[in-house]
Amino acid sequence: MVTETFRIPFDAITAAHVEPAVDELLAQAQAQVEAIAATPEGGTRDRANTLDAFEELGRGLEWAVGVVAHLESVMTNDELRGAYEAIQPKVSAFSSSVYQHAGLYAALRDYAATDEAKALPDTDPTAARLLTRLLDAFKRNGAELDEAGKERLAAIALELTQTTTKFSQNALDATNAFELVIAPEDEAKLAGLPESAIAAARASAEQKGVEGWRFTLQAPSWIPILTYMDDRAIREQVWRAYTRRASADEFDNRGHIETILRLREERAQLLGYANFADLVLEDRMAKRGESARDFVRDLQAKTEPFFARESEELRAFVAERDPSVGELQPWDVGYWAERQRRALYDFDDEALRPYFALESVLAGMFELVQRLYGIEVETTDELPTWHPDVRTYEIFDGEGEARRSLGCFYADFHPRESKRGGAWMNALMTGLPPNADGSGGERHLGLMCGNLTKPVDGKPALLTHREVETIFHEFGHLLHHMLSEVEIRSLAGTNVAWDFVELPSQIMENWCWERASLDLFARHWETGEPIPDDLFDKMIRAKNFRSASAQMRQLGFATVDLALHLEYAAKLGDDSGERPSLLDYAREVADPFSLADLPEDYAMICAFSHLFAGAVAYASGYYSYKWAEVLDADAFGLFKEKGVFDRETGTRFRREILARGNSRDPAELYRAFRGRDPELDALLAREGLLPSQGAA
Repeated sequence: MVTETFRIPFDAITAAHVEPAVDELLAQAQAQVEAIAATPEGGTRDRANTLDAFEELGRGLEWAVGVVAHLESVMTNDELRGAYEAIQPKVSAFSSSVYQHAGLYAALRDYAATDEAKALPDTDPTAARLLTRLLDAFKRNGAELDEAGKERLAAIALELTQTTTKFSQNALDATNAFELVIAPEDEAKLAGLPESAIAAARASAEQKGVEGWRFTLQAPSWIPILTYMDDRAIREQVWRAYTRRASADEFDNRGHIETILRLREERAQLLGYANFADLVLEDRMAKRGESARDFVRDLQAKTEPFFARESEELRAFVAERDPSVGELQPWDVGYWAERQRRALYDFDDEALRPYFALESVLAGMFELVQRLYGIEVETTDELPTWHPDVRTYEIFDGEGEARRSLGCFYADFHPRESKRGGAWMNALMTGLPPNADGSGGERHLGLMCGNLTKPVDGKPALLTHREVETIFHEFGHLLHHMLSEVEIRSLAGTNVAWDFVELPSQIMENWCWERASLDLFARHWETGEPIPDDLFDKMIRAKNFRSASAQMRQLGFATVDLALHLEYAAKLGDDSGERPSLLDYAREVADPFSLADLPEDYAMICAFSHLFAGAVAYASGYYSYKWAEVLDADAFGLFKEKGVFDRETGTRFRREILARGNSRDPAELYRAFRGRDPELDALLAREGLLPSQGAA
């Protein structure tokens, strides 16, 4: 008997368990479908036999598939991949059938017509929101299509699931296929690299049984090369390898991307939408693809004067320091920008590493949320893990007899070849709040993953400031899940509009720049001393160095995303030969956002997992990062006014944002916290990009 369990036996699950367990859970879920759709005893539809029953439908299946998907992303192997691929057609077919099931749709509509349901906006607004969203979801998933339409929609869902999985696997395999080994006799080629990067490369080589220094396309390895290495040829080699990943040979994702785009477009049109962007954004804050694009273009127009000035300043700096460089290439920009920053501010990010030992960062972050939200984070040995590197924690709320456990979470911080790149947070189980008398309730279970610098040479893991921000970011997502007090699971935690979900994560990054909060955790790993005043001052002065360039980079990704889904996808049915190739089109769209011209073989989108590693993921929604930055900059303004540790403001943010999930419209939640709508100028001011701050 397969049942949802808080104590997931990660240390015992094997590939052989996957298909039998999912088959059993599919049968259980199908029985639930038929029970809800059947005429209820007594013939009366009520909340218990319809809305609440639907909320529980397939819960065990969703849990099990989530566990398998997680394991495939952090401890993949051929057997697990095979098992995961084997269950996908079955799970996809079931998921598609639910929202096309005539009996389920009729049951919900019949319940919506009852006096009990009509009273929900007054008696239980959260349940009323669930009912409205479910009816909309049925329409958006083809419940009102004819049988042929439903069958085609199900086929699209299955093919999307299979193709996006293959995309993700290719991206991982292409990343792992590259290595650069610098032999001992070529040690001079390491010139410019910080000692931390050299030590990590040496450890990587030793782990693989080779002599010298080994570099990979994992972020802690390639980023130092492009930022610090003097050898221009190696920088080019690594940059090209990174931006060509999964664009050729056995890992080629170009065809998969075109298939994904074509299927998304067909799905949207089948459901009566002009394009995929309009379909997925309908229930988000932007509402339509063109509205999202208007936001991106507006921000782009406000940023471009600063970007042009930054670009000219960098070109002038390079021409003065080394005229032989000539025209800047993409693999030059990060390297020369770092040299320019050092010259302007006498600041080197590497000088901060000794102050960001992982253990200290975590302790300080936990102290911060204790001050803001009154919660305590403690280590626990309650949970089995999937790898020895994985840590486990428990979160408590309240004091004395009122103290209770909110739940547990896993933290998997370092890269390995069986683990996908990037950083992310997942919910494994969504709990429920206790009753008014304090009884009942269920705990939450979640996880956060990253690919951060490993400990080497007997030192602790010493992080870059950006890696510190990454930890805070993912922990912000985790808090959104763990602090949920919504009574309906599917509306709890991070189950919010995609262009709202980044607010809790991105606001956490702000505390990585405040002296008061840095002093909680930024301590030299050997001496325990805080960051010296002169180094902190340099860090703050350099904070907005090339901020326009960083913003344009993000806007470029958002623009490519929207262009692919608003325009290019529609051209995939054009057999006239006039359509540009996928890579040419994406490069032409991205080029204006880059200081250096992008080469013809630029293929970043072939490993752009945010857009293509899931049926929806961030597709048509990459703009959400920038929209959420508007929200977080504006929201953090209240903390700045009241004090960055102000408990009253923290309690308000917890109560109105973190605890409320999707129980109300996100715009309403934001106004409840801030007292007004967000203001774009808050972001521009924080980045130093207001005309009054020196626009060219």
